[in-house]
Amino acid sequence: MSNNSPISKRFPMNAQKVLEKRYLMKNEDGRIIETIEQLFARVAHSIALAEETFSTSALEIASIEERFFTLMINQDFMPNSPTLMNAGKPLGQLSACFVLPVEDSMESIFDSIKNTALIHKSGGGTGFSFSRLRPANDIVQSTSG
Repeated sequence: MSNNSPISKRFPMNAQKVLEKRYLMKNEDGRIIETIEQLFARVAHSIALAEETFSTSALEIASIEERFFTLMINQDFMPNSPTLMNAGKPLGQLSACFVLPVEDSMESIFDSIKNTALIHKSGGGTGFSFSRLRPANDIVQSTSG
């Protein structure tokens, strides 16, 4: 698929190569099936659809979509890699980093480990909040240890 559209010409050759290698959709054979313009249209549409949650009118959603598309093609704003890769696709994961809470119980600790594995499987990264754990040298009630 050629990226010789007026929009793709706004991007330096190196930027076009990065978009082709990392972000443009490919078919099962690894062939690019999306132009740079289609990438930005897919992302803008997906992001704008989030406004449905707030009962935003279809006209306002279309306006948001157009503004977001324009920001990207003018290179005034570029979303993060997961958004470019996943917006408008079944996975739909738009975040790269997740902070998981760890409660002060074995069940919570192992739930956090399970959730970490699922996040990593989908391409995300994790950090942990240990603020809910008991202080050092506190008594463990179940074992009096």
